[in-house]
Amino acid sequence: MHRSRLCNLVIDCQGTDLAAATTFWSRALGKPVENPDEDGDGRYASLETAPDELKILIQCVDHPSRVHLDIETDDLDAEAARLEALGAKRIGFVKRWWVMEAPTGHRFCIVRRQTEDFGPHTNRWD
Repeated sequence: MHRSRLCNLVIDCQGTDLAAATTFWSRALGKPVENPDEDGDGRYASLETAPDELKILIQCVDHPSRVHLDIETDDLDAEAARLEALGAKRIGFVKRWWVMEAPTGHRFCIVRRQTEDFGPHTNRWD
């Protein structure tokens, strides 16, 4: 048995100006900047959201700009296998998460648990 849930809305911004992208999205969404440099590498920032909202991440990327979702789980490989059984495919392992592609062509990520408690919207899978 493992658990998973939708946890992040990730705004992929082509380019390297994380500060400018973060400022724009912070102002556009009315969300203060929580952390202007999540990993200290100038590629990831987060906006402040309420506990019952998705976390919003800003990410500098090399590919064209888009938005993707993150699914958090307490078992990365079990969740990847579950989603593969539904028709998704693994694209690659990056740092500490799986990049996946849905049968619809949409990219998304499976990430490790992001919070101490999964909360009320957790799925349990056998």
